[in-house]
Amino acid sequence: MENKTTAEQISRLGLSLPPAPAPVGVYKPYLIEGKTLYLSGHGPVQSDRSLIIGRIGRELDMEQGKLAARQVGLTMLSTIVTHLGSLDRIRRVLKVFGMVNCTPEFERHPYVINGCSELFASVWGKDHGIGVRSAVGFGSLPDNIPVEIEAVFMLH
Repeated sequence: MENKTTAEQISRLGLSLPPAPAPVGVYKPYLIEGKTLYLSGHGPVQSDRSLIIGRIGRELDMEQGKLAARQVGLTMLSTIVTHLGSLDRIRRVLKVFGMVNCTPEFERHPYVINGCSELFASVWGKDHGIGVRSAVGFGSLPDNIPVEIEAVFMLH
């Protein structure tokens, strides 16, 4: 990604960002403390503002779950652009915490969350786009979304 802005990288990858979601509760979508950006949990918002819905292992399969996690990543990028003005403010991804709404038998949580992690690596490169990560299964998530992800970034 040498000498490319993240906006150019997004364009080159053929990606489009959905609208940034507004909080639907008592929380901030993001918080900056020093050089650290914290993003609250995000769901898979689509371009028409609707959410991808369904439990992995029941209504959605593993590949659909991975695509939903990628969509969550795009939603997070939209929040960053909307509130910080540019993805170029991000120095590196520090941590990704992925929650997967799945059936009790489903065990491939890391594979699903790779949808977001691979997106971040493609935007910021492997050195800066990959941080530490957790990927865990949940019995339910708000509005029956398949994936919720929160993340922490270091700013320039």
